Amino acid sequence: MGGLLLLASVGLLQGELDQRQDRTIVQIQDLANLPKGDYLRPALLGYHHLGADVLWLRLIQVIGNKRNTADEYEWMYHALDVITTLDPQYAYAYYAGGVILGDLANRTDLSNRLLEKGVTANPSIWNIPFLLGYNYYFLLGDPAKGAEYIMQAASLPDGPSYLPGLATRMAAEAGSPETALAFLEARLRETSDPEMREVLVSRMKEVIIERDVHILEGAVAAYRMQHRALPSTLTDLVMAGVIPMLPQEPFGGKYLLDRKTGSVSSSTHPERLRTFSKRKQPA
Repeated sequence: MGGLLLLASVGLLQGELDQRQDRTIVQIQDLANLPKGDYLRPALLGYHHLGADVLWLRLIQVIGNKRNTADEYEWMYHALDVITTLDPQYAYAYYAGGVILGDLANRTDLSNRLLEKGVTANPSIWNIPFLLGYNYYFLLGDPAKGAEYIMQAASLPDGPSYLPGLATRMAAEAGSPETALAFLEARLRETSDPEMREVLVSRMKEVIIERDVHILEGAVAAYRMQHRALPSTLTDLVMAGVIPMLPQEPFGGKYLLDRKTGSVSSSTHPERLRTFSKRKQPA
């Protein structure tokens, strides 16, 4: 009887949806209609953990979509909030939801809100503050706050051995491309999901561009000091012995020199990386 009541309570997404022609669209939109977890939990009469499992299984059917709208990500956040209210120790829901909302949805505000809830409910789980540290350092350009969360993750018993050194580097080298690369490499070691690995590898290439541009602009400044003029091309930097060779642009493009200003850019990624320009994304 209890099991039937559970299915009736959390089956808001089940029987009716399975009869609809476009089930995926209905599943996504129905996430918005879930009652708040604080209301749903007592209605499940002690089956709230199983209720969280049922809702999670429904949610992952939606998460598999390659492209979701801004509204759909809002509904996903609501569903994740309900799931983690029904089962506050559902650690994987916090982490997976934090990754999706931060890396894929570009909604770091929602990702952080979910992860901060997770840190409070699961103070001994290292990878939740680790992901918060990633969000603050890499997505929001706040290395001090990022280092704070990585230090928290490093203090937990199951945290990987590389975390203390990473946190120290983050605190000491705020906004350093080399530190960002180390952070991304750490993220890459922690995920086996092909889509997320692709995202992280792409971001590593973007950081490499930022590092190379910084080096090249420094070399242009040194050339200008020596010759009292800007170089005509980046190759002049090598010919003058300022740098040993030109770095390869990781996306297969070229590094370009502005002859008037001496600034350097990438042909594939002309905009500077947000992390190092300190432009925070809107909430």
